[in-house]
Amino acid sequence: MAEDSATDEISRLEARLEELAEAAERCRKIILVSKAAIAGGVGLLLLAMLGLFGANAPAALGSIAVVLGGIVSLGSNVSTLQQTTDAMSAAELQRSELIGEIDLRVVGDGTLKLT
Repeated sequence: MAEDSATDEISRLEARLEELAEAAERCRKIILVSKAAIAGGVGLLLLAMLGLFGANAPAALGSIAVVLGGIVSLGSNVSTLQQTTDAMSAAELQRSELIGEIDLRVVGDGTLKLT
């Protein structure tokens, strides 16, 4: 009976690990987009400052807003990714401990017949 509950718990942990892996992948994608937004905003700001894009204030303010938004998004998702990977490590450790507690038994005599 205890083995069944351990198996159910392992299955639940496997599902949780899949959810966490998906969340980590989303964070990685958002981090990449945030870095691109920061780079694009800095580039646009440099163009506006050098006068190559025209000396208009809305372009400069827009680029500053993009840079700040990218920084906020980057920081938020980096910390979320760290928390997610910590949760994944804890779940994997718990899964390993549960697998170690199961009384595994060998099925068959271990010989393989090729015909």
